[in-house]
Amino acid sequence: MTDNDRLVSGQPADNDESAVEKSLRPQTLSQYIGQDQLKHELSVYIEAAKQRSESLDHVLLYGPPGLGKTTLAMIIAREMEVNIKTTSGPAIEKTGDLVALLNELQPGDVLFIDEIHRLPKVVEEMLYSAMEDFYIDIVVGQGPTAHPVHFPLPPFTLVGATTRAGVLAAPLRDRFGIVEHMNYYETKDLQEIVKRTADIFHAGIQEQAAHEIARRSRGTPRIANRLLKRVRDFAQVSGQPDIQLPVVEHALALLNVDSVGLDATDKKILMTMIENYNGGPVGLNTIAANIGEESDTIESMYEPYLLQIGFLKRTARGRTVTDKAYQHFNLK
Repeated sequence: MTDNDRLVSGQPADNDESAVEKSLRPQTLSQYIGQDQLKHELSVYIEAAKQRSESLDHVLLYGPPGLGKTTLAMIIAREMEVNIKTTSGPAIEKTGDLVALLNELQPGDVLFIDEIHRLPKVVEEMLYSAMEDFYIDIVVGQGPTAHPVHFPLPPFTLVGATTRAGVLAAPLRDRFGIVEHMNYYETKDLQEIVKRTADIFHAGIQEQAAHEIARRSRGTPRIANRLLKRVRDFAQVSGQPDIQLPVVEHALALLNVDSVGLDATDKKILMTMIENYNGGPVGLNTIAANIGEESDTIESMYEPYLLQIGFLKRTARGRTVTDKAYQHFNLK
């Protein structure tokens, strides 16, 4: 991984080792906090592949955004001691783009495709033979001179990441030997992530303050780190030597993040359903039109957490606000 891939604290690194330590992304499975069952399984698969001197089987990671799928892909490559090429589904517009990527791979390398569910159909179909038998068939030339070419590939590992595993075509999904679901993080794990990030930023933080940030981070490390950065700004401007609980509460109140991590959009979704539709059931597209958001954005970014904490239910007729959400807003 290059220095451009790293988000460091802003302090110049004395050597490679210190640069790794200061990276916000953990570099190994042992540094990775949370997802214990997933880490254990991956460590077994990686060790077995290395003992057999084989490439790791293809890996599909799925779950809500911000849980560390990209970080895990980089860790897999590092643990396998191979290079990694990263791209995303929307960036591979035609088969030639995929051929160019595959052509650069060395034996055992990792190809990471984020948002793999957004691959064009023609590209996805070319992946089938590449994943299963390590070859692709391409057509060279045009018109009467056009002819097929059988293009062998070195054994490689495809790591795909998606927030919507259900929309993946079955032939593609079935070619992944390792399929892992990433869960929302527990507060204690997020608290450790907040403390680690604060240490990287050379910012002291009290246990209660770290716990409060973790509690309001929607089970998501990316959000925990983002909230910590903003709280650190408030602590710095107020002249405090470290981050304390009152600063956290003040900053998160100004950021409109409530006690369970709901932000302004979450509240708008729930209150629109309550005030306009008596709590539902109401369709996703109707909610999107009411609050001015894309339905895909609501479904992938906001709805999973609201379902997870029991504030929203999906029914055959649409989405419904639960009693738990009414209680949270002190409504009958």
